[in-house]
Amino acid sequence: MADVVLPQLGETVTEGTILRWMKQVGEEVQRDEPLFEISTDKVDSEVPSPAAGILTQVLVPEGETVQVGTLLAIIADSATAPEPEPATVAAAESAHAPAVAPVSEPAPAPMPEPTPPEPVPDAMPSPEAPPLDAEPTAASEVTPPGSGERAQPRLLSPVVRRLVNEHGIDVSAIDGSGVGGRITRADVERVIRERPGAAAQPAPAGGAATPEASEPLVVPLSSIRKTIGRHMVASKATSPHVLTAVEVDFEVVERVRRRARSAWRAQEGFSLTYLPFIARAACDAIADFPHINASIDGTDLVVHRSVHLAVAVDLDFQGLLAPVVRDAETKRLRAVAREVVDLAARARRKELSAAEVTGGTFTITNPGQYGTLMQFPIINQPQVAILSTDGIRRRPVVVTDEQGDEAIAIHSVGVLALAWDHRAFDGAYVAAFMDRVRHILQTRDWEAEIL
Repeated sequence: MADVVLPQLGETVTEGTILRWMKQVGEEVQRDEPLFEISTDKVDSEVPSPAAGILTQVLVPEGETVQVGTLLAIIADSATAPEPEPATVAAAESAHAPAVAPVSEPAPAPMPEPTPPEPVPDAMPSPEAPPLDAEPTAASEVTPPGSGERAQPRLLSPVVRRLVNEHGIDVSAIDGSGVGGRITRADVERVIRERPGAAAQPAPAGGAATPEASEPLVVPLSSIRKTIGRHMVASKATSPHVLTAVEVDFEVVERVRRRARSAWRAQEGFSLTYLPFIARAACDAIADFPHINASIDGTDLVVHRSVHLAVAVDLDFQGLLAPVVRDAETKRLRAVAREVVDLAARARRKELSAAEVTGGTFTITNPGQYGTLMQFPIINQPQVAILSTDGIRRRPVVVTDEQGDEAIAIHSVGVLALAWDHRAFDGAYVAAFMDRVRHILQTRDWEAEIL
């Protein structure tokens, strides 16, 4: 017999919503066969069965949000599996069947009605569940407004219902892409992205401000903001953070980018940015300073042999995700650029698997696209360092020719800042690492790298 529990789908994921059971009670399931579909604040994914056998019990119905580690179902060995209890089978089948009134056999004689059982409370209610006086906590049916008495209600999961309520969306305007036309989280997010911005409210007559206009706007933190907040607070409490920054002359890189820009976009379909150059330089520098690519485990420093490069991706200002380029030290610039663009695009579409957002050993965050001067990022635990790539600008610099004569030139210059854990090493080690990154960026034959 095997227990099916909600797995840890990402280092900061604490809960998930069961979207769909792919097997019904009494059906046989194979090990690693998709068993159910789960939705979290990071990914929507299918979860494989941990064992082969017969699905004898489903304890968490579709649409319910539960904590990581919650017992979801039970799988028994095929040879010893008991017949599923009728109540269990009926409950499981009702989750998959349409809402049709059952046909009852006539009763032979009236019987006293049994006392109904006490309702069983949720094992762990979702932090994002709406108030009890507004809507039920399980998946609820919502009838589109103005659709008349004969309209069929729409079944919404708690995650979808929360998004609909937060953004004031009319569910009748959404075409569901889920099973049987069910509205998914991706459907709602698409509507949010595509609809025009809210029109400005007209000013009251006479120009006087209303009490509502003068009050501050209270915005509840979303689930992903709460999760990120807990993770960041824990990181600051765990690691003694230190920042080391260096100024880098990117002129060698910039000249290559200018010459290759048109051909690169024609071949790859996206722009050639500074990020893959910095990623390649950091991976090569780690070969000389391997403790940068490490994690803390109790009182031990675990130095990783491969650089699994996590790259922070902004999710339309709603949160951050750090998908991972695995074995980045073995990949040339073009391969790193392709993988970063692909992971970032799928992160924003919520299409990443749990494996693609876990296991990073070193992180890069890239606020420089907004022209930042220097950012002090927070370490992505249990890693020991995170590199911030800040804005690169055209600035006057002093250059020296082969004869030692100095002159003023206009170059592309920017700052690289590394936040690091002082438990792992000292400032001299970090300074030497950053100097190595700078040297690689300023001296490598990058034109040969991108061919």
